[in-house]
Amino acid sequence: MHLTNKTALITGGSRGIGKAIALRLAREGCNIAIAAKTTEPHPKLEGTIYTAAKEVEALGVQCLPLRCDIRDEVQIQAAVDETVKQFGGIDILVNNASAISLTPTEHTEPRRFDLMMDIEIRGTFFMCRACLPHLKKSTNAHILNLSPPLNLNPKWFAQHLAYTISKYGMSMIVLGLAEECRRDRIAANALWPQTTIATAAVQNLLGGDALMQMSRTPEIVADAAFAILSKPSAECTGNFFIDEDVLRKEGVRDFSRYAVNASQKLMTDIFVD
Repeated sequence: MHLTNKTALITGGSRGIGKAIALRLAREGCNIAIAAKTTEPHPKLEGTIYTAAKEVEALGVQCLPLRCDIRDEVQIQAAVDETVKQFGGIDILVNNASAISLTPTEHTEPRRFDLMMDIEIRGTFFMCRACLPHLKKSTNAHILNLSPPLNLNPKWFAQHLAYTISKYGMSMIVLGLAEECRRDRIAANALWPQTTIATAAVQNLLGGDALMQMSRTPEIVADAAFAILSKPSAECTGNFFIDEDVLRKEGVRDFSRYAVNASQKLMTDIFVD
């Protein structure tokens, strides 16, 4: 399916994986709405909704930067309404926004717990809810959550219980909406990386420069997302995709171009056994 003149609404699209997906879809002629909180430069976080929008527009499509905290359903509805007003509808929703804290239970504070649940689960749920009336009008509607396969290996719960619950909550939304929306031909899928991805979270919260060198660039996730979102929605739903597997099925055999440092051994991402 061609994405020319389609419209994608992407949460957390001002940097990292979200921005990479925005740029990849824009190269295919898809108009983009970026919903994120960052409107002013941050010393440790690259980019804002406005700088990301300029990069997208440089590819010859329209981009709507939307200041939106997805913890607030009023802001969610306003972002969806503005996207529809600007572009006439919504064909693709990418739920990328997340908060992360890889802490054991005793060290997970209530405010951090609430932040993850409010963004990952509540925000994703209500963003889907707000977009559904418009996705139903699309000829090839897709919801794509950046969330992992529902791997019930106890080690993932033992290491960071709250974060695991929050990300699996996003995946359960995929499981439910895939079946709920099947008759409306709205696809709901999840996508997760095989390896760690060189993002601000990896740099600032996880492993710093050392882990960055053992990671792949966000472009591998973006290329996999494009492959998924190009498929007929009625034939591709309810899947928990891994980026490398998606691209192998698309004929990719050499993944070295995605490596931050091809001389380093890659680090397998969490939730992937």
